[in-house]
Amino acid sequence: MNSSKHTEMANHAWSVADLLRGDYKQSDYGKVILPFTVLRRLECVLEPTRDKVAETAARFEGQDIDTDHFLRRASGHSFYNKSALTLKKIAADPQNAAKNLQVYVGSFSDNAREVLDKYEFSQQIKRLDSANQLYRVIGKFTDLDLRPEVVPNHNMGYIFEELIRRFAEQSNETAGEHFTPREVIKLMVNLLIAPDGDALSLPGVVRTVMDPACGTGGMLSAAEEHILALNPDATVEVYGQELNPESWAICRSDLMIKGQDPENIAFGNSFSDDGHRRERFDYLLANPPFGVEWKKVKEEVEDEYKNLGDAGRFGAGLPRINDGSLLFLQHMLSKMKPVDANGGGGSRVAIVFNGSPLFTGAAGSGESEIRRWILENDWLEAIVALPDQLFYNTGISTYFWILTNRKAPDHKGKVVLLDARDQWQKMRKSLGDKRKELGDGTNGKPNHIADITRLYGEAVNAAADPEHPLHGKVKVFDNSAFGYQRITVERPLKLRFELTEETLTALLAAKPVQKWAEERFLPRVPDVAAKVKARRKLTDEEEAEFQEQMDAETKLLADALGPLMDSQWATKSEAQMAFKGAVAGAGLHGPTGAPFAKAFRDAMGVRDPEGEVQKIKGEPEPDSELRDYENVPLGEDVEEYLKREVHPHVADAWIDHTKTKIGYEIPFTRHFYVYEQPRPLAEIDAELKALETEIQTLLGEVTE
Repeated sequence: MNSSKHTEMANHAWSVADLLRGDYKQSDYGKVILPFTVLRRLECVLEPTRDKVAETAARFEGQDIDTDHFLRRASGHSFYNKSALTLKKIAADPQNAAKNLQVYVGSFSDNAREVLDKYEFSQQIKRLDSANQLYRVIGKFTDLDLRPEVVPNHNMGYIFEELIRRFAEQSNETAGEHFTPREVIKLMVNLLIAPDGDALSLPGVVRTVMDPACGTGGMLSAAEEHILALNPDATVEVYGQELNPESWAICRSDLMIKGQDPENIAFGNSFSDDGHRRERFDYLLANPPFGVEWKKVKEEVEDEYKNLGDAGRFGAGLPRINDGSLLFLQHMLSKMKPVDANGGGGSRVAIVFNGSPLFTGAAGSGESEIRRWILENDWLEAIVALPDQLFYNTGISTYFWILTNRKAPDHKGKVVLLDARDQWQKMRKSLGDKRKELGDGTNGKPNHIADITRLYGEAVNAAADPEHPLHGKVKVFDNSAFGYQRITVERPLKLRFELTEETLTALLAAKPVQKWAEERFLPRVPDVAAKVKARRKLTDEEEAEFQEQMDAETKLLADALGPLMDSQWATKSEAQMAFKGAVAGAGLHGPTGAPFAKAFRDAMGVRDPEGEVQKIKGEPEPDSELRDYENVPLGEDVEEYLKREVHPHVADAWIDHTKTKIGYEIPFTRHFYVYEQPRPLAEIDAELKALETEIQTLLGEVTE
């Protein structure tokens, strides 16, 4: 069956939209067309064994046994229908169409009925019936010949994917949640599978593919097609999980239509309810939603992190709550097959990210620790930068991360960065935020997909060869190149001491001074003292008296210090001596003790680059306001870095080694930055003058 036949049959199914217009929004057409296409296909597939299933059902009727196994065997498929009804019979009785269709759907096996339930098919039946369109819609689908001998499973997949694509385009506001552009999937699958071309061509090869955020199943279908194109005799088993009920139903329908096992597509949240808990897969790929928070499953994820650690999926760390992208990646990596002693086994992983997972999170953060875990295990094979405006629901830049636990010898210990941001062509018509596309070599388009795939395959050589025409588009780094030591650079706290209105106010408000004042007057008011000691509430009168006495005592201290106003001292000891002398001269016994000494220093001290270095236990006290942080490449001696980069500017700086953290980030754009010479001022000036002349001319035409 050629592509024009696929389109013709998809057009026939989509023509039902003419009947829906007015009763349904355009974006809801797929809610009718997709489940009816599934229903018609299932009916056509089951037609040859319909009588055998009916005989089997009749034979076991009334017996208290589970007949599911026998009915599946009778149908020859993983699903069946026990009813004698058909869509043609239902359409022929318009008055009872809704009732009969409900009975017909209810006669399917649980796995098929569950799919239709997720489409909310019962509601669509009622809605169509109330609009008097149900029997017409059914009649339209009975004209569609979807028997396997006419439309093989593989071709049926194409038809259904075409309908999914149209549905995604019609519901443009949410298309990106359910649908990844076909050419993006094709490139992703190429990069994921291409290195295994020789192994996949072996007779009888079996491969498993998994997508933990499978949406409508487009990536799974593309991976299956790619493997079968390399080896038509290969067996490809696809698995997935999806949270959105409608997308799950579409994906599961696609598998049923193609003859795959629909039980492989689990429903639910991959983080809190892993549908493939003990499974391991050959290939894993995903386009998880960008920047989506994981607050709803926070309790389950944190529980696994704390209680299972490295034995669970999230032992490396937890990213910030507002972006679960790196949780998806950890989940996928936990499902890699182990590599055996001979180097066999293992898995390959591909995932689409925005720029955030490359660098978000400082050293020691969850994101940084996850990157560290990946790089130190040597799992990251490459990152490929894609053009912006490539997806339906976002115009931001995106990246493929390709990972594996069985790197080729020339890739071991290394990461490839490939810049494909200029590999695009403009679309004739925008779809949502998608304004660019990757050419595939058809219809006169450039073959960006093949070019990127080819460059990916020869990346190590291209990076090493300055003469290679695409040398500037590829860079290869050791894993450790992305690591750094986050050092804390301290400088000593330097103070001079002075008494001003501002510093005096701060000193009198300090807790040790307030406590000193309190202890001086409370013995004179025993009733108030008893309440204060017992922490009982004072009356308004007592509160007023308390404050009056406090103010009086602190005023005594302020008056004693009056002669020192606007004085300055170079050292703390000089300032303390002056303070003690003034207080004693006024006949007072001032506050003392370590808490007061600290309060005195904090209130009277003023930062001064030429001031006295403050010390704690004989060591310089760091000034928190002068504290700085530096990222030093992993493996470099931090003390040597300090001498070379910091001491020429601030000779008294030192590193607090107790605060040093190891971090990992991948500054992709920095590695591909190319300096562009600013335009000459004369050229800019000439352009401005030309624009001024043009504006004057236009204004002249307006005023004439």
